[in-house]
Amino acid sequence: MAARKQTVVGGWTAFAGVLMIFGGAMTLLEGVSAIAKDNLIVTTHNYVFSFNLTGWGWIHLILGIVILLAGVALLATGALWARVIGVVLAGLGALANFLWIPYYPFWALVLIAIDIFIIWALCAGDHRHAVA
Repeated sequence: MAARKQTVVGGWTAFAGVLMIFGGAMTLLEGVSAIAKDNLIVTTHNYVFSFNLTGWGWIHLILGIVILLAGVALLATGALWARVIGVVLAGLGALANFLWIPYYPFWALVLIAIDIFIIWALCAGDHRHAVA
C-alpha cells in the first residue's frame, strides 16, 4: 500500500483558512438576509453605488459559499492553488463588501478588514510548506 502524504497546515495559512470559513459564513448570512429583505438591511438613497438589494443578496450568498469552501480546502490541503484562490476570493469579497457599504456600513467594514487579513496571511504565510 502506498504511503499517503499528509499535509499539516499551520501558522498564517491556518489563520487565513479559519478567517475564510468565518468570513464566508458571514457573507453567506449577509446574502440570505438581503434576499429575505430583512429589516436589518437599510437601503440609502442618493448613493453612488445603487444596486438591487436582492441581486446583491444572491451575489453575497454565492460568494460566501465559494469563500467558505475555499477556506475548507485551504485548511485541508494547504496547497498553493488553494492559497492563490484564497487571495483572489478575498479580494473579490473585499470589493463586494466595499460596494455593500450603503446597505450595512459597519458589517461591510468588518468583512473588508477580515478579507484584508486573509490576503495578508496568505501572502505572508509559510511558503516553504506549500504543496503544489
